[in-house]
Formats: sequence, structure tokens, C-alpha cells
Amino acid sequence: MPASRLQAPRPPIRLAVDTGGTFTDCVWVERGKLRIKKVFSTGADPSQAILEALAQITGATGIVLLHGTTVGTNTLLQRRGARVAFITTEGFEDIIEIGRQNRPRLYDLSFQRVPPLVERELRFGIAERVAADGTVLQRPSREQLQLLARSVHSSGAEALAVCTLFSFANAENEKIVGRVLEELGLPLSLSHVILPEFREYERASTVVMNAYLQPVMQGYLQRLEAGIRQKTKETARVFVMQSNGGITSVEAASRQPVKTVLSGPAGGVVGASAVARLSGFQRVITFDMGGTSTDVALVDGEPRPNTEAEVAGLPVRVPILDIQTVGAGGGSLARFDAGGALRVGPESAGADPGPICYGCGLQPTVTDANLLLGRLQPDLFLGGTFTLDRERTRAITKEWLKRQGSRLSVERFAEGVVRVVNAGMERALRLVSIERGHDPREFTLVAFGGAGGLHACELARSIGIPRVLVPMMPGGLSAYGILVSDIVKDYSRTVMLRVGRRLPAAAIQRQYDALEQQAQREFRDEGWQGKLRLQRSADMRYCGQGYELNVPYSAACLAEFHREHQARYGYHDREREVELVTVRLRARIKSPPVRLNSFRAENDVVARPQKRTVWFGGRALPTTVFEREQLTRSRRKGPAVLTEYSGTTIVPPGALFSVDRAVSVVIELARQQKRRPGSGALFG
Repeated sequence: MPASRLQAPRPPIRLAVDTGGTFTDCVWVERGKLRIKKVFSTGADPSQAILEALAQITGATGIVLLHGTTVGTNTLLQRRGARVAFITTEGFEDIIEIGRQNRPRLYDLSFQRVPPLVERELRFGIAERVAADGTVLQRPSREQLQLLARSVHSSGAEALAVCTLFSFANAENEKIVGRVLEELGLPLSLSHVILPEFREYERASTVVMNAYLQPVMQGYLQRLEAGIRQKTKETARVFVMQSNGGITSVEAASRQPVKTVLSGPAGGVVGASAVARLSGFQRVITFDMGGTSTDVALVDGEPRPNTEAEVAGLPVRVPILDIQTVGAGGGSLARFDAGGALRVGPESAGADPGPICYGCGLQPTVTDANLLLGRLQPDLFLGGTFTLDRERTRAITKEWLKRQGSRLSVERFAEGVVRVVNAGMERALRLVSIERGHDPREFTLVAFGGAGGLHACELARSIGIPRVLVPMMPGGLSAYGILVSDIVKDYSRTVMLRVGRRLPAAAIQRQYDALEQQAQREFRDEGWQGKLRLQRSADMRYCGQGYELNVPYSAACLAEFHREHQARYGYHDREREVELVTVRLRARIKSPPVRLNSFRAENDVVARPQKRTVWFGGRALPTTVFEREQLTRSRRKGPAVLTEYSGTTIVPPGALFSVDRAVSVVIELARQQKRRPGSGALFG
């Protein structure tokens, strides 16, 4: 063959996948262009949707798959995890059931606590004891260890969770127990590895959750890797998004799946923060509305994880981006309660049967309401590759309303659905901003997810946010966030050091040195290449307090703690003794940069601007419908509908919008006009 015909092998495709309740989003860079593919999710086995998408993405010599997965979350919600044996210090077997004395709903007499993940007969105690200062008071005997191993083996356990008392201060006894149980050949989670921090209940709950997820996650990732090889006939390397906003290896995710329980939403926060910085905005509130839920988060500078979260009603204390989730999405089902009030969600139509307008659903959803109001364009959905059935939606909704005994018109009902679902999402936005001492007027709302642009402007106006930013390909922004996420690992250690007016710098430095050595060793062992960046922080509190605030660690961290306490709680006391509770280290390697100014959607159809009727505030208004790629830097005035492959954006009357240098749509909201009497009434 002539040399001129020889072609260099094409590099591997770096592909990010976010699995949602309705759609699975794939984003990748090919020949310098950022591309997106959306396919319907397959709830029974999420990997099937990924394989379907991969089969349509050809021409690569290999695949690097960065995966944001809901497997951990769904396993916890559905209680379909492994049969776990819990091993702890004798006398503390019931710690995961006793928990804390606080009640989530104090005055609800019928409230039922979420049961623990381990049944009583699978909890085992062993006679050993470590003091709070790390002194070993009693070591487990050989006879007890052998008896423990036999009992666990005969219990039928599928995974093991070990959490002995004060192992964060001295893990010697826990390591001894772990070495004996390793011989059983079952997945093993040790608390001094998963979470070397104080608070026994939270630590026990976290390590049990890890064990509960471990066989499920290992099996899923193995099936995914095998399926990729079989389906595409290509080599594949798989990496997994973590809840802390960073990528990790598939081996690390298999060992510690508890760190991936909110990986998809974390990708959204990372992506929203990245595109906002390109547009010049550092202080943003992210608003991710998908098919089944909505996730909101406040980012002041860069996304910061916290370590106090609940998943499926159970505490988990690994680093997780501070995200609030509500059961409101495009697929949320509408209903009337026993008192005749309209309710929306948290039940969802999901991908099967989906909304009425998809062709199978029989109960109205938020997506159906937006279609009936003219906000969704049936012939431009998914870039024109999927047509929404407006006539079916109107007919079935009208008949459904008649069965409910409602005399509302279809449009009035649809407006009510949008207002009710907005009310739930507004509460989440207030929680992350106003209720935490932040002024929403100083922030920009970044709207994404397939349905985010449909509701963002109304929500921004409701709490006083002056500006909405809608990034390019909003329906795939979580996948984009996964694509640009760094490789990140978080390390921590509880130290309990009392601090006077000066920090015990030498003692603290020794703790950070140990964490940094661990980080360098793990990044080296996993084969990561690149400059390792280290970021220190510390959990601090006034002596006698029960909870801590995390601040960046430096010589000035005491002053920073007082400032943070003032901002969070409205007071501080510089004369009061401070306690440095836990040292934390975040280690990261930067990911390859991804340019945003070249974008092409699969099967994109560009439509000419046209006038259509859209409902705003009880009135049907003539509205211009634009294809996203037609917009320029010139400012235009709403009302308008902006359509694109992965989402639709609504610009209300009076708002100004344009495209900025980062190819994002910036919507400047006019002040809310006084409402005509009765114009927005649900039962007018």
C-alpha cells in the first residue's frame, strides 16, 4: 500500500456517561468537537443503555469511559444490596440501630425510623477494647477470633463490615480482626480505611453502607467492562465519578463504592462551576432538573464537599458535594390528594412508561404540562429526532381531569402543575442560599438538565436571583462535568487537638505529613501521571460544641474559623478555646482541558425562527422560537423559546438574553411586574 494511503491510528475516545432516571447522557470529544448523545435509560440494568450508545459511537481504537453512576443510590433506595455481617466491639453490636437521639420529625407520632442495613442476627461482637486516646486495653484472643470466623462463615453473609471502638485513634485491633476475616474470601470493609474519624454511629453506618454496596458495584462494573469489550470489540478503560466531584479508578470504586453514591449530581455541580467560570461568574447556584429529581447546590468560588450527609435516610460521612435533592423532575406525576389539592411528585413516570407525550404514559407529568403550555416544541424535541405527541397528551389529560372530578381547563391545570413543582424546587434553592446566610442577589443561577431551562427564570425571580446562565448542551452538562473532572482523593484523620491563641503547628504538621505520604503512595500505586496538587483543611469548633466547621488550613485558620462561625451562626467568640477535631487533605491531578467553543449534537436539526403561542402568567402570548445555534452576542428581549438537542429554555416576557464568549445563554431578568388580579390563580 502506498505510504500516502496509510492512516495514523485514531486516539482513544474519552467518553463521559451520566446515567439518569429517564435519559443516559454521553459526551465526548471527537476531532476537536464536543459531541453529545442521549438514549433512554434502562432501569433494570443501566449498563445496557451505555452499551447501546457506545454501539453508535464508532471509529476509535479504544475507549476511556468516565462514568457517573446511580447504581449505589438505587441499591440503597431499593434495599437490594448484599447480606452484610457487622463486626464490632463486644457490647456495641446494636450501635447501628440505636443511632442518635434526634428525631427527623419530632411531632410525628406515626414516624418510622429507617431500619439498619444489617439484621440483628448478623451483628457480631468481639472482646477487645481501645481507649479514646488510642491505648490498647484489650486485644482479641486467638480463640475468640477463630470462633468469630466460624460464626460469620455460617451466617451466610455476602460482605463484611468491621468497625471497632476508637479504631480511628489506633487501628491495631481492627487490623487483627480484618486479617482473620480476610481468609473467608468475602468483600471486606474496615472502618479505619473507609473513615478514620470519630463518631461511632456515623462511622459504623458508613462502613456498613460500603459493605452493602460492594458486591453490587463490583458486579455492575465487571459486567460493564465485559459488555464494552463484547459490544464494541475495543479495549476499554473505565473510571468512576465520586460524590466529592473527582474521578477515581474502577478498582478504587469497587473497593469503596460508598464514595460514589451521588456521583451523577456531583458531575453536574463540577460542570456548572466550570462553565460559569468561563463566563466570568464565580458565585453561582446550580440548578439541575432532570427526569426524576432536581439537584441544587451553592458554589462560592469552587465546589466544596462536606462530610455530613444522608442517603436513603442513613448517615454517610464520606466527602460529598453539598447538594440538595428534591423529588421533582420532568417525569414527576401530577395528582389530586384527598382534600382536592394538586400535588406533583415525588413519584415519577421515569423512562418506562414515561410522560404521556412519549407515547406510553397515562398520567400527566411536568413534561406534559410544559408541552400543553407551548413551552416544549413537539417537532424540535431532541433536535427533531423524537416527536412529542401533543394531541395524545391533550386528550388523555382532559379525560384524566374528568375522572378526578376537576373542572379545570387543560391549560389551567398545566399552569398549576408548573407552579406546584416550582414551589418544591424553590424551597431547595432557599435552603442552600437564604437559610445559610447567603444573599441570592449576589449569585447567578446556572440552569441545566433536560428540564432546567424550562423553569429556571421563574425560580430565579421568586427568590431574587438577577441572572440565569444556561450553558451549551444543558441536558448533558452533568456528563460534561464528569468529562472535565480531576482525579481526586480525600484523606482525613481525627486528632482532637485543643488550640489556644496559637496553633500547635508541629503536631499538626506531623498529621498532614502522614496523609500526604499516603496520598502519594496511592496515586503512584494506581499509576496516575501528572502533578499532584495538595489542599489542606481542618474541622474546627469551640470546645463543648457538638459539630464542626471546615476551613482551609493555614497559619490564619483560627481567624478564618471565627469569621466562618459568624457567617454561619451570627456570632463568634475569640476568647473561647477552639478545638481542631479532624485534619483533611484533598489530593488531585488535573484532567485534560476540554474546549467548549466547538460543539455539535448528534442528528442536530436547525429550525428557522418562528412564532408560536406560549402561555405565561395565565395568558397565551405570541413567542419567537429560536434554534440555539442561531443566537448571537446581540441582546434580544423575551418572550422566547430556545430549543436545542439536549434541552429547551424559556425566556419570560421582559427578560433580555444573549450568548456570551463561552457560548452560554445569559438571561438578565427584569423586575417582576405586578400580577393582574386572578391571572395566576390555580382555581380561578
